[in-house]
Amino acid sequence: MNQVRTLRAVLVDDEAPARALLRELLGDVDGVEVVAECANGYEALKEVPGSTPDLLFLDVQMPKLDGFEVLELLGEGAPQVIFVTAYDEYALKAFDVHAVDYLLKPVEEDRLAAAVERARERRSAQVSVDGRVLRKEAQRDSPYLDRILVRDGSDIHVVAAEDLEYVEAQDDYVKLVAGDVVLRKLERLRVLEDSLDPGRFVRIHRSYLLNVDRLAKLELYAKDSRVAILRDGTKLPVSRSGYGRLRKLL
Repeated sequence: MNQVRTLRAVLVDDEAPARALLRELLGDVDGVEVVAECANGYEALKEVPGSTPDLLFLDVQMPKLDGFEVLELLGEGAPQVIFVTAYDEYALKAFDVHAVDYLLKPVEEDRLAAAVERARERRSAQVSVDGRVLRKEAQRDSPYLDRILVRDGSDIHVVAAEDLEYVEAQDDYVKLVAGDVVLRKLERLRVLEDSLDPGRFVRIHRSYLLNVDRLAKLELYAKDSRVAILRDGTKLPVSRSGYGRLRKLL
């Protein structure tokens, strides 16, 4: 008789009673060991890399970081995920990120057991999950980002898109400038450009993406080039094609 392989699980929910109930239900499911509980997304980002779970039971709506943002920041290190939530409107988005299942509270025992079995089958088939691809797919329902998440070691920075002044390409990274806040994120400028509202952000140069709300004036620099001067006095180069795009927006 084949022995059932134990799946290591982490529970992430901002409500302690919900975590307690889920732990109790999982106690009746063969081959599941709950190795940690997290009360919010920040705790999950610290816990998951260290405990290396096979399975993440993840709430969707949580303070500061929601479940989808947690997955984005975990990236390639994300385990298989089963969403457990009181809201049904995120189901399509959940399967866009290849969730094993989407369980509605109150969780039914048979649905929970079936979800765990499905996760076990996926693991046996060695299904791989690419966090970067999934992150892009997960944003289909929200056409433009309203905030950008940046992981810096164990710290998580959340920058509102409207607070961005400009973004500068730096090889495989981008430099995000929002007032006194300057952060680097592993991202291509083109990818970020496609994720931000084109009614607010415009590519003024191959290396710069500008929030037009921060523009104070344009000055002619040479025959076919200009300089964008921001409200704080920062000067950014504007290419000929970038000037054309900027004129259309203004």
